[in-house]
Amino acid sequence: MFPHLIGNENTSWETKIIMGDHEACTTFGKDNSTICPGIPYKDSKILLIAVYSIVFAIGLPANCLTSLLAFVQIRRNKAIAIYIFSLSLCDLMYLSTLPLWIIYVQKDHQWTMGEQVCKLTGFIFFCNIYISILLLCCISLDRYVALVYALESRGRRGRKKAVIIVCFLVAVVGVIHSPVFYMNSIHNGNCFETLPLDKTLASFSFARFLFGFVIPFTILIFTNYKIFQKTKTSDSVTCHQKAKVKYLAIAIIVIFLMCFAPYHVVLLIRAIYFMFHQDCSCSFEKRIYSVFTVFLCLSTANGIADPIIYVLTSENVRKDFYRGLRRWKSNSSRLNSSINHKTDSSKLKMQKESQEGILGEENKEISSSSHVQETTCSHNSKDPEDGS
Repeated sequence: MFPHLIGNENTSWETKIIMGDHEACTTFGKDNSTICPGIPYKDSKILLIAVYSIVFAIGLPANCLTSLLAFVQIRRNKAIAIYIFSLSLCDLMYLSTLPLWIIYVQKDHQWTMGEQVCKLTGFIFFCNIYISILLLCCISLDRYVALVYALESRGRRGRKKAVIIVCFLVAVVGVIHSPVFYMNSIHNGNCFETLPLDKTLASFSFARFLFGFVIPFTILIFTNYKIFQKTKTSDSVTCHQKAKVKYLAIAIIVIFLMCFAPYHVVLLIRAIYFMFHQDCSCSFEKRIYSVFTVFLCLSTANGIADPIIYVLTSENVRKDFYRGLRRWKSNSSRLNSSINHKTDSSKLKMQKESQEGILGEENKEISSSSHVQETTCSHNSKDPEDGS
């Protein structure tokens, strides 16, 4: 089979068959960019829509509650609350884009909302992943410094430093991902789905794997191990507190691995394969696409996991939560009692009015009947006189 070429002034199409691997690649557009045909978009469609919908439905109220509770802790001069609050805002920003991704998947990965919206949505998505990862590292480092270097860090862990660190991390991640606004984000109707990869994206995948996953994961392992080791040898910590620290450290590592490890591992595999098959890797991309999209979808689950780990497992925040819940129940009971009291009062008033109305009617009937009797009596008294 020979290459086939169809073109005009605006576009050029070229189909190449690599006989060794039986791969088919389609070249499209003025920039001679390669697009893989036959990508199985529909295979993971139902799963993606279900997961995105669940994450949005649970993550939105959970992170709103998290941000509210963290803000209360910020007012009490808790430095770690700055990171938790920033993490919640980051998750909320990403969760707000999930309806757009649901529409995109529903339409078989055809983006119909404009290129600028695609760029902004993709920018928020990629920034969210790595800002979340870095903030998780900040939280673990802050807990590590506060526990292992309790005396040395006293007075040095303030809100201002935490705010500066958060702003610096957000600025760095934003600058790194800012090129998305200057590149062609829509390929063959897809939003930020370049299949197969090019050299730039493959190199960027290696950097993301190293700086966005390996180094942060090493920090999480080191800090949580040191925290657990410190509490294990401490005599002032109860067995219950030691167990809580242990399970929290395990939960942090497990959830980090579940949310971010699969996506970054497949990202690395795709980049390595492309480097050895730069001529055409479409056959491999088709085989791994469904797995890659499912793992990418799993990375959004951190929007649910973050509030559970870092807020509900915190003693102070949990107390604030229960205190607010009790206050809400108390206010609700007062409101209900007030409503019931008003209802009872209105019922009594209505009963009283109805009784008065009945008595009034009875009085009217009595007065009318007495009037009739008086009239009858008067007529009866006149008749004898008339007849005499």
